[in-house]
Amino acid sequence: MYPNDGFRELGRHECMRLLATAPVGRIVHTRQALPAVVPVNFRLDDDGAVLLRASAASEMVRAVDGSVVAFEADAVDADKQSGWSVVVTGRAGVVTDPAEVERLDRIGPRSWVPSPEEIFVRIEPELVTGRELVGGRTMYGVRLPA
Repeated sequence: MYPNDGFRELGRHECMRLLATAPVGRIVHTRQALPAVVPVNFRLDDDGAVLLRASAASEMVRAVDGSVVAFEADAVDADKQSGWSVVVTGRAGVVTDPAEVERLDRIGPRSWVPSPEEIFVRIEPELVTGRELVGGRTMYGVRLPA
């Protein structure tokens, strides 16, 4: 973080609170040794894990199972030139325990693109970081014209 860059670092608790308000996020994983970003709807579990629901045949699911991934969600108000971004980094895994699958089936998330066979992916939050853009286009406390 650079002084006076207009951003405020967010603590873990605030990051998780904001993350819970976002309807869509992006999972970042590796595909053929290159970064891949996939938009997904999600839900936070009670323990803070990020939950995704996807087709069992999904290439993304095969790529992330057992891997360290990043998950990002944000909100931006272009008119006010403000917003926030939260990144959760952790290991992703397909949920296989039948009791846990049954529990997750009740609480969601619900897939926006249902498929005949769906599975849940859980991302354990090992590192949670966030930033909030405060004040929009400001420099030294003075608002600049857009």
